[in-house]
Amino acid sequence: MIALLLILVPLLSGIAAFFLKKENAAKGWALLSSFATVTVSILGLTILNKTELLQFKCSWLPGLGSSFSIQLDGMGQILCLLTAISFPLIFIATWQRSYKNAHNFFALMLLSQAGLMGVFLAMDALLFYFFWELALIPVYFLSSIWGAERRIAATFKFFIYTFVGSLLMLVGLIYLQSLTPDRSFDIKAFYSIAIDSKTQNWIFWLMFIAFAIKIPVFPFHSWQPDAYEQSPTAVTMVLSGIMVKMGLFAVIRWLLPVLPSASYAYGEEMISMWVIVGMIYASLLAWRQDDMKRLIAYSSIAHLGLMVVAIFSESEIGMQGVMLQMFNHGINILGLWVVVEILERKYGTRKLSELGGLAQKAPAMAILFVVVALANIALPLTNAFVGEFMMFTGIFTSPVSAYEMITVPAAGLTIIIGAVYTLRMVQKVIYGNTNALTETGTDIGYNEKLVLGIIVILILIVGVYPQPFLDLTKETTDFILDKAILPSLKK
Repeated sequence: MIALLLILVPLLSGIAAFFLKKENAAKGWALLSSFATVTVSILGLTILNKTELLQFKCSWLPGLGSSFSIQLDGMGQILCLLTAISFPLIFIATWQRSYKNAHNFFALMLLSQAGLMGVFLAMDALLFYFFWELALIPVYFLSSIWGAERRIAATFKFFIYTFVGSLLMLVGLIYLQSLTPDRSFDIKAFYSIAIDSKTQNWIFWLMFIAFAIKIPVFPFHSWQPDAYEQSPTAVTMVLSGIMVKMGLFAVIRWLLPVLPSASYAYGEEMISMWVIVGMIYASLLAWRQDDMKRLIAYSSIAHLGLMVVAIFSESEIGMQGVMLQMFNHGINILGLWVVVEILERKYGTRKLSELGGLAQKAPAMAILFVVVALANIALPLTNAFVGEFMMFTGIFTSPVSAYEMITVPAAGLTIIIGAVYTLRMVQKVIYGNTNALTETGTDIGYNEKLVLGIIVILILIVGVYPQPFLDLTKETTDFILDKAILPSLKK
């Protein structure tokens, strides 16, 4: 029931929001719905965490071998919690924004949340694909209708990339279903398929390219900076805080355990040729940006790339680090986007060269922004430090990779570059002298203090005591690795 409610609450609320014509009514309804989803998620983690309440299955498309099968395991719990927490924070942080036809805007936001929940819950491949598209389609409309001046071009590029990726994934899923003994899309049937290495190889590329586009991984990343820059900031928060986790999640859930031989054969190649190069490339581009949206977009590519490297290391500590870091990255980057939203609304600019001296005018924002920025560079005692330390440890002790002496220093270089451009961003925005634009600035409002305060509290709590998250994901990690690691590599 908990699993089903995580989908039904935002889905039904989103449909109802289409009929709320007044903007304040639509805003309030969306916020109320998001609080209800948070409540359901927390109940599923605490007093209602019994197995029978965390799963649901019924007949859906029996003729196609597909059922409506959903379940909350440890990884799903973490990502559903991230999705649940993020939406009320987004709505509160952007409360002062006014949207034309606001009821449609908030309805589409809630439908996107329902789709995201479904992706993280689905235990049937066709259902997974259905929710994958349900999460994406509202974003197309949100970006193309309420985006910035170049929104049509950016949204079209986003559409082409994701459409091609979705088509490739669908072909792969249908072929895998044809290999199951009972022609089933059930995840257990997928995990039990015996596929020869040659067949695994071409299916692997169909699936991985689809997931790599969504993460995004170099060279499939070029849609991302434009989409982030041109989308409304609330939509950008959803894209970068939650939606990119769909790709990482899919690699762990639907790629490694189903195609273990191909994952082993190509994992090192992707690490050396694509991901590490892409991380360094994105970090250097972030260093050169003046627009904060594009800077954060390229920074996100580098951080997500490290998670991909850790996933293909196929080590227990590295995989747990990824699961923890997916939550951490979502929280941290959401904090950065909240600051961007504040600056853009108050000063009409996102350019570092046009800001400065805000510590004098907005001390509360300055303090909270500095903490979020330090978390973004994985300072000890912040949440990202735990995740990145575990991922680096996993990469270095990997049972799969033979290139630790290359991948670890190269990935470490991106951490150093990340510290440089993040601290430069803080220096340009917060410190120095005020100018004609920032001289009349004021501190942030109560709603913005609340959102940033909650984010900072989460950063510190997970940074100091991450054990509950690690306990939550251990069983899922062990199960995935048992399926993913080839017998010859198991100790």
